[in-house]
Amino acid sequence: MWSKEIINRHLLACKLLSKVKDEIIEFIRNNKNTSEYEIQQFILKKFKENDIISDKEPPIVGFNENSAIPHYFPNKDSKKLENNSLILIDIWAKINKKGFPFSDITWMAYYGNDIPKDILNVFNIVVNARDSCIKFIQSELKKGKMPIGKEIDEIARDVIIKAGYEKNILHKTGHCIGFTSPHGIYGNIRLSNKSQLVRNLGYTIEPGIYLKNKFGIRSEIDFYIDDNMKLIITTPIQKEIVRI
Repeated sequence: MWSKEIINRHLLACKLLSKVKDEIIEFIRNNKNTSEYEIQQFILKKFKENDIISDKEPPIVGFNENSAIPHYFPNKDSKKLENNSLILIDIWAKINKKGFPFSDITWMAYYGNDIPKDILNVFNIVVNARDSCIKFIQSELKKGKMPIGKEIDEIARDVIIKAGYEKNILHKTGHCIGFTSPHGIYGNIRLSNKSQLVRNLGYTIEPGIYLKNKFGIRSEIDFYIDDNMKLIITTPIQKEIVRI
């Protein structure tokens, strides 16, 4: 369980990470011949400027078919940005001090004219899965019940499966947030976790759909449940794909 001070430390990380996210979008707008790797290095530069750090893994930046790989880390020979490209950006960081927890977000952007209908359709399904999890948690809390990790995962999966993408679910719906890694030790939002969530502890919700060799969509927020059984979302909520 996080103290009020630790929650405030998390909120500060969320604020800085959101700021970096906006700077990434602006960087891409101003550097349309950039690559996945160059964006990744820009992110790390911004982390340093804001005195925030990641863990052992670098940020995830994937264009088009690389966005369909949930844990894709570009190298120096990575793809260059081309017209009509989907862009997935997954960043996580914490204040560079002991006892400070992470924030963790994923954002989607598109460089080109009209976003293809299949991309928009999948994005809307993922957003629906994310928002359905939020509504379920809020509904359980109003009943005085702490939601269970497995149940939340099932909510997201149900939305995606009904839309016909069961085979394109490649990871859990969320995880608790830690201090040395964005992944904490108190249980994840996945089918195998039959435990209740813990009050005053940060978690993510990040459903995704991944179409091999085509594209992937993920939307990720952070949240915690306070002492009054209220869901507190601590990061921005993406409602539309960012146009570049």
